[in-house]
Amino acid sequence: MTHFKHGHQADWSKRREAEREGVLRAKAAPESEAQGKVESEAQDRVESNAADKVACKASKTVACKPGSTVPALETELDAFGDAAWREVDTDWHFNGRPQQKPPPGDWRTWLLMGGRGSGKTRAGAEWIQGLASGEIPGLAHDGRIALVAETLGDAREVMVDGVSGILAVARSQRPAFEVTRRRLVWSSGAVAQLYSSEDPESLRGPQFHCAWCDELGKWRHQRESWDMLQFALRLGRQPRQLVTTTPRATPLLLALVKDEATVLRRIRSADNAANLAPGFLAGLGERYGGTRLGRQELDGELIADREDGLWRREQLEALVVRQPGPMRRIVVAVDPPVAGEARGSCCGIIAAGLDETGRAVVLADASVEGASPAGWAGAVVRLYRRFDADCVVAEINQGGDMVASVLRTVEPALPVRQVRATRGKWLRAEPVAALYEQGRVLHAGHFGALEDQMCDFGPDGLSSGRSPDRLDALVWALTDLVLVRRSEPAIRHL
Repeated sequence: MTHFKHGHQADWSKRREAEREGVLRAKAAPESEAQGKVESEAQDRVESNAADKVACKASKTVACKPGSTVPALETELDAFGDAAWREVDTDWHFNGRPQQKPPPGDWRTWLLMGGRGSGKTRAGAEWIQGLASGEIPGLAHDGRIALVAETLGDAREVMVDGVSGILAVARSQRPAFEVTRRRLVWSSGAVAQLYSSEDPESLRGPQFHCAWCDELGKWRHQRESWDMLQFALRLGRQPRQLVTTTPRATPLLLALVKDEATVLRRIRSADNAANLAPGFLAGLGERYGGTRLGRQELDGELIADREDGLWRREQLEALVVRQPGPMRRIVVAVDPPVAGEARGSCCGIIAAGLDETGRAVVLADASVEGASPAGWAGAVVRLYRRFDADCVVAEINQGGDMVASVLRTVEPALPVRQVRATRGKWLRAEPVAALYEQGRVLHAGHFGALEDQMCDFGPDGLSSGRSPDRLDALVWALTDLVLVRRSEPAIRHL
């Protein structure tokens, strides 16, 4: 028996005992009222939660038989064996929460925003599988589906092969996954093609009946990929799309929320507590409960930018370019984590360049979390080689000369410029924020995690209380490129 990450799971013997007790209590009422009471309670349970829906099926199948007696009920409930309970358990019609089901009515976009582990992926996989197999009406036998994720790797590892992906939830009419062609094919004739937000142009040409977009909030070329998909949704009588994402207050998501053709549903991590690891919610709730980060990542709230912040998402959106020009200089900046705190810490690693017009361009965010010194040093060197950078700018407040030593164990000839912070983070960030206001900084795509820190950074730091590692690295990179005066070398190309 396969259990899915976001499916209904239970201890069968305990659940059967609980359902028997509930049914027997109902039958203890006068015989003339028993059947109606059981039926009423069963119907109420249908609209409550997954476990109660299973109870409803059992009570309707067994307890609602005319003339049943208490001893007979015990026998019949025992006869409703584990196999039958498990069959009900895997039935999405019974164990899926209402917010995970397609909304009724005339809509083009179903926007499902939820916290981590709330069941977003399971909802998306079930919708696609239901449409392609014919369990959910609305898709022709030759239906064409787009599966779009941030990267092709995400599309395969999460949407298709993931624990809650399409292949995992396909109980019947399991599709064939043609890896080389990046597509799923059902016996019904339906075909789902995988796409990456990193290549918006790949959506120019094909056409679809429906689409599933996963983690739209962190797509790199968010607006371009979304626009190309809208032009491609042109088959059938009513093209539709599902967006499953952890909320980020990007201009696109804010616009979707306000769109009259969008149906918005929110789900919390706590709603799926029965299917999450013990202690997961308690641990994160203790650390992030009530914070902006906790409300976003656990409660699925769309959090607006801080009023006292230095950056706004609308401002950053206007500065995104897809193809930066030639670079005069390129640096990789690194903000190492505190020594001895690799677990749970983040090492900020940002690549940025100075173009021929004198504007800075943020090229990449290669920050790593939970890495050892050798791990983050390797990430720095790989980014340095990828862009053929001029040097690495390394903050040494936390590690002193050890930072350069660790980097040079990976690349002995690595040019490292060591910098030490003498002012607070806010004071160092203010001149860099002014560069953005002047239009002197561009972003080569969307960098979701970095932009989250930028828009959540105030005089007291991040609202979560964590260190703004990515932002620190960005500040060092742009300070070195623009704010530190030095002679200009010749123009070079990427």
